[in-house]
Amino acid sequence: MEATIPLLKVDSVGIRFGGLKAVSDVNVELFPGELVGLIGPNGAGKTTFFNLLTGVYVPTEGTIALNGENLKKQPPYKITRKGISRTFQNIRLFSELSVIDNVKVAYHSLAKHRIASSVFRLPGHFSGEKEMDEKAIEFLKIFNLDQYKDEKAKNLPYGQQRRLEIARALAANPKLLLLDEPAAGMNPHETKELMNLIAFIRKEFNLTVLLIEHDMSLVMGVCERIYVLDHGQLIAHGKPEEIRNDPKVIEAYLGEEVS
Repeated sequence: MEATIPLLKVDSVGIRFGGLKAVSDVNVELFPGELVGLIGPNGAGKTTFFNLLTGVYVPTEGTIALNGENLKKQPPYKITRKGISRTFQNIRLFSELSVIDNVKVAYHSLAKHRIASSVFRLPGHFSGEKEMDEKAIEFLKIFNLDQYKDEKAKNLPYGQQRRLEIARALAANPKLLLLDEPAAGMNPHETKELMNLIAFIRKEFNLTVLLIEHDMSLVMGVCERIYVLDHGQLIAHGKPEEIRNDPKVIEAYLGEEVS
């Protein structure tokens, strides 16, 4: 890898809930254009770490910087505007809204027309809405969801709801995309399609991607580097082949020491 400035730099980050250390002394660097995995057993602190990156939780120690700017204590909406977008382990779509409106909700923060133009139905409102519709359709086409644009999100099959959530995250125009178990609940065929899709959108949108996933075939198949959390601490970091054979990683997953 060529020397460059990290897009994301996490330095000695931790958080306590009462007397419990959920995440402790975590150091992570992500460079522009990388696709990196974050793995670990259930309860390892992976989603908590995502919540720290997106401002849902405020670190009790350490710093988080995006393009050199400290994100600590900034609210989630500001962090989204600065370029971090995410999906969730449990799908969080607006189930009663249409597929296209779910995407437009995220894209709305980037709209050029002002509130006054919407209230008074000025020309800027209609041109802005037209632009959002066109942009949303573009995202839906990438995920083969454009034919369902007027369907309620709740009526989509599970795998397509997962795709819609990623499309919505992309609509926020992120520099860094956080995917929290995107293959959860998918069958092997859907998982393979998703693996190809993640690789495609990373290249197409020039994104940096951090991926939480339990499906090791997906992680090993698409990630260039992998971080491993266990009990809130990093226990390993390296290329997929190094992680696959790391005794600490094997012990964390199997619960027994490897001689």
